[in-house]
Amino acid sequence: MTHTRRTVFPLLLLCSVLALAACGTGSGSDPDPSPSVTDLGYIGSSPPADPPSSAAPAAAPVSLTVGFKADGTTTSSTWTLLCDGAEPLDGSTVPDAAAACALLAEQGTAALAEPAPDRMCTQQIRGMQRAHVTGTVNGEAVDTTFSLTDGCQISRWERLTALLGPADGAL
Repeated sequence: MTHTRRTVFPLLLLCSVLALAACGTGSGSDPDPSPSVTDLGYIGSSPPADPPSSAAPAAAPVSLTVGFKADGTTTSSTWTLLCDGAEPLDGSTVPDAAAACALLAEQGTAALAEPAPDRMCTQQIRGMQRAHVTGTVNGEAVDTTFSLTDGCQISRWERLTALLGPADGAL
């Protein structure tokens, strides 16, 4: 057993030293921590006078069209929502453009999301109304339908009353 300890201990010590040596910075001879060409896209120690902007725009505009179907089948009204951030732009015709723009500026496309497929919803129908919303929100494509056919869909509609109008369906 003493022979095994004499053999194993030096091997463990050697492995430990090698492992610690491998943990170095990788360029022990280069004391200059300046970024490389791939880090900033330029060579040298200072950036060009006008470096290219890689930042995304602060808020992409919202442009949505709502096709409202009072009877559930035939489009009876078409509304438009145009926003720059939380501010509605001229040409917006949805029921409450300011509130709709504020909601979409805060939540983005998450405000329009369908309920999770495994979510349990109450079985109720408030009305036959339907709405089909298409366009873009913050550069993301939107193509979704709203109805009043169960508790989850009714809640979803009510959350977006500013965009879709009140959930006052008639049976």
